[in-house]
Amino acid sequence: QVQLVESGGGLVQPGGSLRLSCVASGSIYRIDAMGWYRQAPGKQRELVADIISGGSTNYADSVKGRFTISRDNAKNTVYLQMNSLKPEDTAVYCCNAQIIATMWDDGMDYWGKGTLVTVSS
Repeated sequence: QVQLVESGGGLVQPGGSLRLSCVASGSIYRIDAMGWYRQAPGKQRELVADIISGGSTNYADSVKGRFTISRDNAKNTVYLQMNSLKPEDTAVYCCNAQIIATMWDDGMDYWGKGTLVTVSS
């Protein structure tokens, strides 16, 4: 059983910073892409950033230059450093990972339960 657990959310003032973490645990043979999605109230879920095992990254236009995604493959962990936060960044942030559980399995998408980020003065 694979689990993704996020941490690091909270309340921050506009212009502030937060660092989100997501740890994958359980039966893991290999993790391919890992990423962060967010869903604001009344809006659809959107990709914030993702990173493949080789380190290539992809960002939503709205966060380029402010957010940085990184991963520690040895710890099965993905991070999202969020700087210069804006009220419109307020959302539930969920971790996603494409995980192969054993060498005989195909990859599957796994999701964390999410962590709330609120940007407000």
